[in-house]
Amino acid sequence: MTQDKNNNLNPNYKSGFIFTKHTPKEQSIFERLFDVFQELITHTSGDFDEAIDWLRQLDTEYKLTTEEYTIDDFIAELKERGFIREEFRPDGKGGNKGDGKGGMTLTEKLERSLRKRALDQIFGKIKRSGQGNHKTKYLGKGDEQSGDFRAYQFGDALDQISMTESIRNAQINNGIGNFRLTENDLVVEESVHKSQMSTVLMIDISHSMILYGEDRITPAKKVAMALSELITTRYPKDTLDILVFGNDAWTIKIKDLPYLNVGPYHTNTVAGLQLAMDMLRRKRNTNKQIFMITDGKPSCLRLPDGRYYKNSNGLDEYIVNKCYLMARQARKLHIPITTFMIANDPYLQQFVDAFTAANQGKAFYTGLKGLGEMIFTDYENNRKRKLR
Repeated sequence: MTQDKNNNLNPNYKSGFIFTKHTPKEQSIFERLFDVFQELITHTSGDFDEAIDWLRQLDTEYKLTTEEYTIDDFIAELKERGFIREEFRPDGKGGNKGDGKGGMTLTEKLERSLRKRALDQIFGKIKRSGQGNHKTKYLGKGDEQSGDFRAYQFGDALDQISMTESIRNAQINNGIGNFRLTENDLVVEESVHKSQMSTVLMIDISHSMILYGEDRITPAKKVAMALSELITTRYPKDTLDILVFGNDAWTIKIKDLPYLNVGPYHTNTVAGLQLAMDMLRRKRNTNKQIFMITDGKPSCLRLPDGRYYKNSNGLDEYIVNKCYLMARQARKLHIPITTFMIANDPYLQQFVDAFTAANQGKAFYTGLKGLGEMIFTDYENNRKRKLR
């Protein structure tokens, strides 16, 4: 409201702001089913038929569909929107496993949607950034604005001057009627130097990742999808490589993550570390790091003659010492290793403590809950400082 010449409030004045009742947008049946379907397809490692079978069971119990819109309509709309396609897959992925017939398979569009969903689930709604590099802790004449201000000093570049803050200072110091901008009014916004980061994420796919009545591979898979989406969208100049390790170690592509599953493997941690360090040696970035997600003790080595040395009973001294040796080698290469241990056995924690000390890295002893948030926080913290 405004006041008239007698300083009385004018009740006829209408504000320029109009407030309306907020009505949340209601999800369509497709959107509700699609959210559940994406969770199921992640748990089934990309097996479309199995995910749809589960969805039908949930529909029977919770009435997710209507007479006008059925599960068959949902499948047709998935196909129409380009999330699935019918394809002959001899390996059975997406169709009926191993029957040599065709079936529905996931498209790149759905794989991207799964990664974005994992990012939203684990890390929250993170705004995309057009920059995409890692900050160091050093302020000065850098490349990215930090949001901190200081007084102008002789020699500062003109493009560092914050005109908004400087004009505000001039108005405060000299008044609007007699406006003038002096050197004392100038304010410079601090900037930070940017650096690139190369990360290798190691995922344990030994059989223990699904033992003891607990699915540990699906959360690890979600973390990998979320981390890959974070880096490719927010920090596109960084690199992320993903490898899995069981009896041996091998790399997988980001697009393969929804199909990742465990095997009848032991845990060859040494092979995973060797591969990770070989990959990072070839990177030109100064900042390098390894994230390792595992739930079990190292229990396997590949011998020079190609045979496997395996021992699942306790901590084998020969295998453990090889792990310590790899940790020290990574330290010499200035590659910190952060271990996320999904187990709480005291003797395994003692091994991880000694392994971490040999590398001078970090370790987190965690269950499945909060795993993603921990990895995200550690990744973000590492990008704010030089690792070397």
